[in-house]
Amino acid sequence: MPQAPKRKRDRAATEAALLAAARARFTLGGYDATSVRDIARDAGVDPALIFRYFGSKERLFEQAAQTVEDRREAPHDGVAADVPTRLLHAAMQQAAPGSAGGHPLAALLLSSGRPECRERLNAQLSNDYVHALEQLVDLPDRELRAELLTAWLLGITVARSLAHTPALSEACVDEISPYFERVAAVLLGTPAPVAASSGPATP
Repeated sequence: MPQAPKRKRDRAATEAALLAAARARFTLGGYDATSVRDIARDAGVDPALIFRYFGSKERLFEQAAQTVEDRREAPHDGVAADVPTRLLHAAMQQAAPGSAGGHPLAALLLSSGRPECRERLNAQLSNDYVHALEQLVDLPDRELRAELLTAWLLGITVARSLAHTPALSEACVDEISPYFERVAAVLLGTPAPVAASSGPATP
């Protein structure tokens, strides 16, 4: 009986499956604890395709660790006053329990024993968060204020993606926003938002 002709591989679909599998693995265990075979098995393909499509495990990690800000429109584009809220939305979306692969920054945090990963983590925090927030501050200690708010955003990511703390993991962005916006206003020296009647009570 003649063999059925092999179906042509859909490269785009295979690359997407490998990236999703890699992101999930890297955000769970970091770079060193993740093998090429693990990623390929999760994606349901031959490990050789990782090298064919990405060149190396290192290159695959680089792409898997990109944030939404790297891959799409940056959340700091647009109205300056909305920057903190858009950064919070981006952090919450990527760190949401059950989201595809978890937050890319989690992969860098878990892999921070590698100098190149520490450098990339520093660069992504500076470029995607600190730099955007600094532009909103007209005070002498603008960098410190921007970094403090960035540290809180990173803490939200860690709590949801890695620690899975119950209250924060289950909270939606609308529940967190009133607290976040008030603290952001204090740190950035901007007018405090008007609290909605249905939002959390002011401490």
